[in-house]
Amino acid sequence: MTHSVKFDIGPKTEEYLQRDAKVISPSYTRDYPFVMSHGKGAEVWDVDGGRFIDLTTGIAVNATGHAHPKVVQAIKDQAEKFIHMAGTDFYYGPQTELAERLAGIAPFAEDARIFLCNSGTEAVEGALKLARYYTGRPQFIAFFGGFHGRTMGSLGATSSKIVQRAGYFPMMPGFTHIPYPDPYRPLLNTDGYEDYGERVVAYLEQTVFQTIVPPNEVAAVLVEPIQGEGGYVVPTPGFFPALRALCDKYGILLIADEVQSGMGRTGKWWAIQHFGVEPDIVCSAKGIASGMPLGAIIARDSIMQDWKPGAHGNTFGGNPVSCAASLATIDLLEGANGTDGMITNASEIGQYLIDGLEEIMPRHPSIGEIRGRGMMIGVELVKDRETREYAKALRDDVIHQAYRNGLLLLGCGKSTLRLMPPLMLEKPLADEALQIIDKSLAEVEAAHGF
Repeated sequence: MTHSVKFDIGPKTEEYLQRDAKVISPSYTRDYPFVMSHGKGAEVWDVDGGRFIDLTTGIAVNATGHAHPKVVQAIKDQAEKFIHMAGTDFYYGPQTELAERLAGIAPFAEDARIFLCNSGTEAVEGALKLARYYTGRPQFIAFFGGFHGRTMGSLGATSSKIVQRAGYFPMMPGFTHIPYPDPYRPLLNTDGYEDYGERVVAYLEQTVFQTIVPPNEVAAVLVEPIQGEGGYVVPTPGFFPALRALCDKYGILLIADEVQSGMGRTGKWWAIQHFGVEPDIVCSAKGIASGMPLGAIIARDSIMQDWKPGAHGNTFGGNPVSCAASLATIDLLEGANGTDGMITNASEIGQYLIDGLEEIMPRHPSIGEIRGRGMMIGVELVKDRETREYAKALRDDVIHQAYRNGLLLLGCGKSTLRLMPPLMLEKPLADEALQIIDKSLAEVEAAHGF
């Protein structure tokens, strides 16, 4: 682990790093030496007693914060009854109850059906299978910068970093990638279009469908409503309405990968709801169960109802303990007894964070753009605001310096800081986090000659 920022490592941390290096796969992407001891809410402590604010939440997983007592109690209560019973072969209350709750928050007017699995990549794999099964078509459209998982089917759609695909070719066939509507870094000529997203959809219909893959062979478009790993990129307002109209025109399903953006992270249940469009299938995981392994495919009833018994299944999906954690999570996200839930807090404190970042932006020339919805916030760092040249080394050093200053951050895209706090984050900790970001940026900018 070599960086331009030096880490001060405590003795217990050093011990764990040495032990870990002997037994854990080197494919993991640990970027700085945080060894967790315990956490509460948005705060975590390492094994040497150091305290940090956590704006990573296990990659947007711990939606309700670390060790929320209601989630912990739900896990304990269910574990004392039974820990596992294969939901693909038998029935049990938590699975049915969770499916009912998820159907109730599905982002489309039609009745919904649910398939429960263990992870985001499994949800995407299952959605791809369902789309092929339902339409009888073999092809898919995906987007540059998209991340949909690391298993072989979802990896065929993933295109955020070449390291994720290198060494695994050939990919599963059937994916055609096109530009994502990133208004800060457009790849297509925008002449004649006021909305870059509409330009991307026109490119899909007028170029891709005419030269690469015919639309009547496309089962679905797989898309993140806000790109995660690709840089926390928010599409332009016209993109999803135009894409939905195109899918309807050619009988193509629209699959919203909400693994990172869903379950209240953006201030709505689903990020696609910011764009006034209804998808056909939604993939969910990460924040769905506050840290317990769980994923879900949420599909229109008309699409999933004819999935024949045995056409898809798994052993651990819909684990009763995970379902119990998810039910408690949903209660906390939506609120109860007239009180606001964490989704409302995500919207309000998320905007508070964005406002705070915009306030410090004028004194930090490395900040090129601040973007996001709710508590899904990207801060793109650049070498020059005019040229928008990526500043990966600077971004990485800011992350490392923030760790030294008591804040956990992760990157995404080529040079973006991503802020994904627990949805219960309150203003005092948000203020402290902003102060650390401000301080860390200033220190690293000075070292880089800004």
